[in-house]
Amino acid sequence: MKVETLVVPGATLRYEVRGNGPVLLLICGGVYDAEGFSGLADALAEDRTVVTYDRRGNSRSRLDGPPAVQSVEEHGDDAYRLLAAVGVTEDDPADVFGNSSGAEIALELAARHPELVRTVVAHEPPAFELLGDAVHWRELMRTVEETFHRDGWAAAMGVFGEGMHMAGEETPAQEPSPEFMARMQGNLPFFAGYEVPAFGVWVPDLDTLRSSTARIVPAVGAASAGEAPHRVGVELASRLGVEVAEFPGGHGGHGNPAVFAPRLREVLAP
Repeated sequence: MKVETLVVPGATLRYEVRGNGPVLLLICGGVYDAEGFSGLADALAEDRTVVTYDRRGNSRSRLDGPPAVQSVEEHGDDAYRLLAAVGVTEDDPADVFGNSSGAEIALELAARHPELVRTVVAHEPPAFELLGDAVHWRELMRTVEETFHRDGWAAAMGVFGEGMHMAGEETPAQEPSPEFMARMQGNLPFFAGYEVPAFGVWVPDLDTLRSSTARIVPAVGAASAGEAPHRVGVELASRLGVEVAEFPGGHGGHGNPAVFAPRLREVLAP
């Protein structure tokens, strides 16, 4: 595995490259970083060049200045610059898998820079504006933001967790390192204050995605039916007029690469 850094406007990204073959970019969500995809990356690196990274403001990808509200568009540009840095071209585009807020970034990448993307698998993006009860989720994101500024990140995460009504984190097949767990804990304030409010009200450019040269595959977890990000995945597929792909596990099913990696290979197969 190679570890590299890439200077982008406003930040320096730390990324990892494994294997050889067509490029597959894995974009993590929430407080995760590259290590959260290490098992999946290892399982796919036999015949792929697998790229993982810490998103700007998280873990080892430091911002140049103080924390600020994040935009999906800026993160999409980061992913584009990262693909270019590892040699992806229009003649040899990459496949992209994104989970949760990483799925939103993957969709934005496909909308803004389709020339570098062959297939995007968008696993349970929290694009709540697509749902029939979008007003409810918009209000939750506003409350999280207000709570963060008034009472701090821990209280904001309490509001977010209670409002999402999700089953919680799945037990990964491989025990996370203490360093990884410490980094995730350290990412919580940034997530609560600067990512959730903006990412939770982001709206994908459906018209552009429908006409994109990139293949878009909305995906959901078999064990997360009824949860809001799962509902978004189903709704996104309906809006784009494509089939939704079901994966093993729930929102964090990628943590079990023994069953998740074969399904991802199947979905990405031409």
